[in-house]
Amino acid sequence: MSKVVDHAAARDDRSFFGQPRSLANIFGVEMWERFSFYGMQGILLLYLYFSAADGGLGIPQTTAAGIVGAYGGGVYLATILGAWIADRLLGSERVLFCSAIAIMLGHIALAVVPGIGGLVAGLILVAIGSGGLKANATSVVGTLYAPDAARRVSDPLPRSRWPRYTVIAIATLGVIVVLGLTGMITASNLVTIVIGLTIVGTIAYFVVILTNCQITTVERKRVYAFIPLFIASAAFWSLYQQQFTVVTIYSDERLDRALFGWEMPVSCVQSINPVLIIVLSGIFASLWTRLGTRQPSTQIKFAVGTAVMGGAFLLFLPFAGGAANSTPLLAMIGILLVFTIAELLLSPVGLSVATKLAPEVFKTQMVALFFLSVALGSAVSGVLATWYATAPGRVYFSALGSIAIVLGLLLVLISRPVLRLMGGVR
Repeated sequence: MSKVVDHAAARDDRSFFGQPRSLANIFGVEMWERFSFYGMQGILLLYLYFSAADGGLGIPQTTAAGIVGAYGGGVYLATILGAWIADRLLGSERVLFCSAIAIMLGHIALAVVPGIGGLVAGLILVAIGSGGLKANATSVVGTLYAPDAARRVSDPLPRSRWPRYTVIAIATLGVIVVLGLTGMITASNLVTIVIGLTIVGTIAYFVVILTNCQITTVERKRVYAFIPLFIASAAFWSLYQQQFTVVTIYSDERLDRALFGWEMPVSCVQSINPVLIIVLSGIFASLWTRLGTRQPSTQIKFAVGTAVMGGAFLLFLPFAGGAANSTPLLAMIGILLVFTIAELLLSPVGLSVATKLAPEVFKTQMVALFFLSVALGSAVSGVLATWYATAPGRVYFSALGSIAIVLGLLLVLISRPVLRLMGGVR
């Protein structure tokens, strides 16, 4: 009873800019997780392929790009695990706390443990921690405002089944260790494994949802409507996440980073997109608010976002194949501006439409499906970066840009039947 009183008091305390005081703690944790995740992605590739003399590990560039893609995909795969543990075992608050500790330990391992050992331990801890935190931060925030919010596991796993899942977890970990020691899992094929796991998980989720007898005909149609949106989301993220692979390599080798007598470090190029998001997100929010019911439907936003992302890749064409330091920094800022516009068209509505289209008994699973689209796209971005290392630049950017634009146009063409399947959801 005392805990209930304490939680009620915490909700009534509005000392954090008019919001519950506990929001300050969650805000701080999530802020540092964002800094950790994007900061890591911004410099990870450079650390992997820079030579030892430059402070890196000297890993071949294509292998390094694959590792970055696998890391990004692994983070979003870990959100599924984090959500399941919260729902069935520990609750969101405990998972949030443990995830933050895992991220901290991961960065310590990267900083203190030398060589590949520190890299592997650090990335695994950061990926698992980031995934668990992403999956549960929103749930914990919700409990600060809902007067009847539950503070325990929403669907607890019976104690009698704990030994079975413990054995499964230990066996899975053992198989992974054996495969790594025998050379079946390597740095080169890790990203392919992540892609395979993501595809299998995606198909399994869709099959489980669509074949469930508890969902209605309208709900089943809405799940079918989510399939083209899932494909568009995966395609979008496979291009967008190349900020951390191809764009990083391009900035290191082709970009003239001199600006008014100052040379921008290559790692700072990754700061351009976040700054643009901060500047433009308010503008987009105001635009959608003003348009109200006249704003484009979700599938049109997905279509335009995917096509605009393709257009951003085509903007590389005038500079592709140029000499070292031949691309002006202002041109890169312009290209990343288009990246940002594409993201603001698609990303903010992704989770929202997943929950709106979700059957009543599969709310969490539909959110998991959206995260799987991000995981798939992030991992694929690593594979595509290996093609960038071997293909002519103009072929690479024109092919991927054109495919994304065509996919966006296809989404527009099927928008009406998709809208009908959505059953009133826009």
